[in-house]
Parts: sequence; C-alpha cells; structure tokens
Amino acid sequence: MNDLLALVPNPPSRTIDWEALRNLIPALKSLSECPQDPLHHAEGDVGTHTKMVCDALVKFPAWEQGSYRDRFLVLAAALLHDIGKPYKTRKEDNRITSRGHSHKGEILARIILWEMGVMFVDREQIASLIRYHQMPFFLVDRHDSERLLFRISQTAQCHYLARLAEADARGRICSDQQKLLDNIAFFVEYATEHGCLYVPRQFPSDHSRFQYFRSESRSPDYEVHDDTRLEVVLMSGLPGSGKDTWISESLPAWPVVCLDDLRRQMKIDPKETQGRVISKAREAAREHLRRGESFVWNATNLSRQVRSACISLFAAYNARIRIVYVEASPSTLYQRNSARETPVPAAVITRLMDRWEIPDLTEAHRVDYIVTS
Repeated sequence: MNDLLALVPNPPSRTIDWEALRNLIPALKSLSECPQDPLHHAEGDVGTHTKMVCDALVKFPAWEQGSYRDRFLVLAAALLHDIGKPYKTRKEDNRITSRGHSHKGEILARIILWEMGVMFVDREQIASLIRYHQMPFFLVDRHDSERLLFRISQTAQCHYLARLAEADARGRICSDQQKLLDNIAFFVEYATEHGCLYVPRQFPSDHSRFQYFRSESRSPDYEVHDDTRLEVVLMSGLPGSGKDTWISESLPAWPVVCLDDLRRQMKIDPKETQGRVISKAREAAREHLRRGESFVWNATNLSRQVRSACISLFAAYNARIRIVYVEASPSTLYQRNSARETPVPAAVITRLMDRWEIPDLTEAHRVDYIVTS
C-alpha cells in the first residue's frame, strides 16, 4: 500500500515512474501485448493507451487542486481501468472488441489492491470507478439514464468518474474524441442537476431506495410504505473471512440457515454441484419466512446474481434485508481456512474470487462492512 502511494506524483511533479509501477503491479505488463480496435484506439495497444490516460490525468488543473487522496484514487483507477481487457479482448467480424472488460477489471483490481493492503474504502472507490468508467461516454444515449446515474452514485463518486472518463477520452487517438468529451460534460451537468455529483443520490427512506432499485416504474422521490414484517441478515464474504464468528458474537440467538452446515450434513463436497444444497437451504428459509421469523442466511454470496436470487425470495415475504459483508486480509483469510477441520479447496476460493462483487445499497435496506486488516 505505502509503495503504491509513494508512486503518486506530488505537485509540482507530474512524472509517473512507469518502471516502478510495472514492477509493483506485474499485471500491467500484459497490457502492452493486448491490441485494440484502431477505430477507437489508433494509438495502439492497451499499455500505450493506459500511459496516455495517466499522462493526461496529471495535466488537469484538478490534479494540483485536489487532495493527495483525490490524486491517489483517480490515478489508481486510471492505471487499472483497462486491466480486464487482456481477458476479454477477441476478434468479431474482423473487428477487435473487449466487451465486459469493465466488470472483469473491477474484480481484478479488487484482488490486486486487496493483496496490496489498500484500505477497503479506497479500494472499493477505485473498483467502482473501474466498473463504471465507460458510463459517462454513453449515459446520454441510455433510455434508463436517470436510474443508471442513481445506481452509479451509490458506489462511485461521479466527479471522480467524470475526471477519469475525460482522461480516458484524451488519452487516445480517435475520430470521435470531441463527442466523448461532450458526453462527459452532459454527465457532469446531469449529475449536478440530480444532486449526485459529489454524494450518492438520496431517497426518502431505506425502504424507498430498496424498492426503487427493484422496480422499473417507481419515482425516486416517492416514499414507499414500509410493510416489512421480519429481518433477514444475508452474510457475504470469502471463506475464512469471519462470517461464523460475527454471527456467534452479534446474533447468537438467531436461527441460521448455513450452506456449509448443510453440505456437511448432506455429504456434498464444495467442488460438486450445489443445486441440492441450495434447494434445501431455500426450503429452510421459507419456513422462517412463513412464520415471520427473522434469521441469518449464511453463505459466501459473493456475486450480485447469487445475492439477488436470495433477496428476491426474502422480499417476496416482506422481509427487511440487511447484508453483512465480512472481510479479512489475505494472510488471515488463508490461515483461517487452512486451520478449518475441512478447508475450502484453493481452486474453490479462486473460483469464488472470479465473481467477487462487494454488496452495496442498491441491493438491500442496509449494508454493514466488517473489515479487519
């Protein structure tokens, strides 16, 4: 972490030590071997583009005006914004495409920065900027522009996102650069108009926000009647992060539906298909839901898709959803896992990390982050 911070140029210096950065983050080396479509990137490979983006960023007036943390967050996002391209680049109809690289880049950046010990709140801001780094280019053309803007604002600070997008646009050679810059200006005006350029879009209540992101037709200003009748705590975190400990210390009297326990009872290995385990867990959850009894759903729940399936079930019974995300440092996590009676195989942890998405307030009434360094 300190090594990365030390490589952020401090004004009046605008010099980036690229050799030191590539040695610190080896994944950057593969970028120079990844081609791009010349229509949008006539400058050449991803490594060349990344260097041009970072060089453009440090020339902005905002570079000198911002705090050291501002510079660190946006430079780190610029440095890693296309880190997913080598995994997603392919040829289609004689054109080079890298669809899905923003999402892949979010996850890869999260893993890289977690292993480097970057502070959770900073790491997640950087990961969110990477996830949404293309949105200022296209928001003006989206039919769901308002909803998408509000979703973005819950995790990414839109003024940082606009700065990153401008650097991305200026750090390339293309025929539509001015159009990209005009679209970024619209993004800034639109976010300003809706009061979410510097802060998340606000809602009348937690329940109103929860229902807004679950419905296509609700107004963001409508205060929804709160008809919840129980609470479900949905745990989220890698194996060994401390979920069981948190439950035993924080909610010792609550019933728990635990997928690990069911796997042991049913003698199903974590590497096997988990359909029977999940079906049994959902059946147990329905019993609590029908009785109006609050409970804990304990599983890794690392992807939005998996969490969404659970939350849809709970919400159908008018449950208030609280997500508790638990995280430990790499050394602590692997040490805890190896000390288990039945350690989770390394291949399973790697597979889980491939879809490691941190929960946010678009998914639940409340999200708690329990992070130990």
